[in-house]
Amino acid sequence: MLRIAVQSKGRLFEETSTMLAESSIKVDGGKRTLLVKAKNFPVEILYLRDDDIPQVVAAGIADVGIVGENEFVEKGEDADIIKRLDFSKCRISLAIPEAEAANYPGVQWFNGKKIATSYPNILKQFLDKNNIKAEIHEIMGSVEVAPGIGFADAIFDIVSSGSTLVSNKLKEVEIVMHSEAIMIGHKGLSAEKKEILDELLFRFNSYKNAEGKKYIMMNIPTDKIDEVGKILPGMKAPTITALDTPGWSSLQSVIEEDCFWEIINQLKSLGAEGILVVPIEKMIL
Repeated sequence: MLRIAVQSKGRLFEETSTMLAESSIKVDGGKRTLLVKAKNFPVEILYLRDDDIPQVVAAGIADVGIVGENEFVEKGEDADIIKRLDFSKCRISLAIPEAEAANYPGVQWFNGKKIATSYPNILKQFLDKNNIKAEIHEIMGSVEVAPGIGFADAIFDIVSSGSTLVSNKLKEVEIVMHSEAIMIGHKGLSAEKKEILDELLFRFNSYKNAEGKKYIMMNIPTDKIDEVGKILPGMKAPTITALDTPGWSSLQSVIEEDCFWEIINQLKSLGAEGILVVPIEKMIL
């Protein structure tokens, strides 16, 4: 049995739950349930506060954990980064009042200032690296209100869309690190648990590989295949099958959803017909 520590609420919890469900791992449990076993896979989920996960994994109480990179770096616990999960992306930044931002001279502005943050260790490393002497005030939650109530001159906090900064009349001036969800692991995993983890990662990868992609099929004049191949690469190359109709072939490939409509118009201009686009649930490379 592999024990996975997961954030008990919030965006990271929701995206982790989706990834488990898309990997056909069935986990049922109420919001107050701390430890839940999967019904059809040898894992159990331990629900925790995000800032507890690095310590729990390092101590071996959980075998692996899914946590924001910012929390892992802040805690400095001795665990391995197993995989970057490519969701819950954000940045950790310094922000100052908008009134000060117009004449912001650079990082030296923070000399002698008071900075409110929930990430004192990451902030201290950044300040030390840049030879900045500032007062760090550690607070939990609602960091962005600190300058407005006179508690601090600036903040150091998570930024996603930036809307919270705008609503509190703050301006992001220094990006210190980028963060995303990562899977971390205990250093002493047994061979049995590593085998379960390998299967879990295989399922995760199959799900993530399919994100943002579509499977496309069409009929195309055979003499246009080379031109189509230039604008419609597959995983290695498009799959091509000759049709009974002379001069025509069936072509199949995978495309990124972001460029879908642009590619469709190019295909139509080359004479493509009967274009069929299908969602991809899983992709094994």
